[in-house]
Amino acid sequence: MVEGGGSVGSSSQQTPSQAVIEAVAEAEGVEPTAVAPPEYEPLHAVVDPAALDALFADRSNGAKRSHGVVSFPFCGYDVTVDRDGTVVLEELTESVD
Repeated sequence: MVEGGGSVGSSSQQTPSQAVIEAVAEAEGVEPTAVAPPEYEPLHAVVDPAALDALFADRSNGAKRSHGVVSFPFCGYDVTVDRDGTVVLEELTESVD
């Protein structure tokens, strides 16, 4: 299991979609800009990045969301994003028929 995401020592909060790209890049040992076609599938091929970001954005009244988790397969990992910005990657295992 590989964990990434969050604010990574900066005061600006990164979006969940950016946290996913950075977590995959870290797991793969590449720069985040390298997580792009043709080597890697685009994030938008599996999830709408804007919808992912909106899912975890503050409510319209400015209140933080109290809970929420979403998981999806991306670049050979099962990606789980928590509302606090934590991204957890688990390598996908192919089942043998």
